[in-house]
Amino acid sequence: MLSKKAAAMFAREQLSYDAIKLTPRPEMTDEDMQQAALAYYQTMKQRHTVRDYIDREVPEDVIQNCIRTAGSAPSGANHQPWYFVAIRNPVIKHEIRLAAEAEEEKFYAGGGGDEWIKALEPIGTNADKPHLDIAPWLIVIFAQRYGVFDDGTRFKNYYVPDSVGIATGFLISALHHAGLYSLTHTPNPMRFLNKLLNRPSHEKAVMILAVGHASKDATVPGVARIKKPLDEILTVI
Repeated sequence: MLSKKAAAMFAREQLSYDAIKLTPRPEMTDEDMQQAALAYYQTMKQRHTVRDYIDREVPEDVIQNCIRTAGSAPSGANHQPWYFVAIRNPVIKHEIRLAAEAEEEKFYAGGGGDEWIKALEPIGTNADKPHLDIAPWLIVIFAQRYGVFDDGTRFKNYYVPDSVGIATGFLISALHHAGLYSLTHTPNPMRFLNKLLNRPSHEKAVMILAVGHASKDATVPGVARIKKPLDEILTVI
């Protein structure tokens, strides 16, 4: 159910430009900016995808605020073409695990192709996904192919993969900032999630995030610590 403010934005009679003053932020010196940028890099450099979790609870409001952050991301025409389902119910998590593992078994049996499977060898993945049971939260991210006006007619969403990708990045960063670990999981196909989570057909599941606290024995692949140097990802003109 849309809030009154959101419903007004997607009402045909409200489709107009309204300029409001930018909320000011504290001015930063060049030195302050350099320190802030470096500090954020050092924080995010510690982020790693983790597959080994403990079942320690994570408060719901922590997850909600991280998703609020994701919802603040920029999007094509500000249509915000995303939807998040946060799951802590162990029965539903287990159903997701069973369905995801069924797809993964097909993938690793050859459905993914030799090149793709070979590329995953340094990551150490396989069809077994216990983290989908153990992690206290799963967050399923849906992309909305189109939106619906208040009168029930459809409107087109723009740059949907780009917008949802940005929002997902915001979410992963927010979870890390909150002291949590996450795992990006993309079983293919993921159509089973629409039925299981009661989402409409115009939404496409793009990712499952397992979220929680890492076990004390958690490991990460050595290759995951190898990142391209700046001169391989940046050109300044």
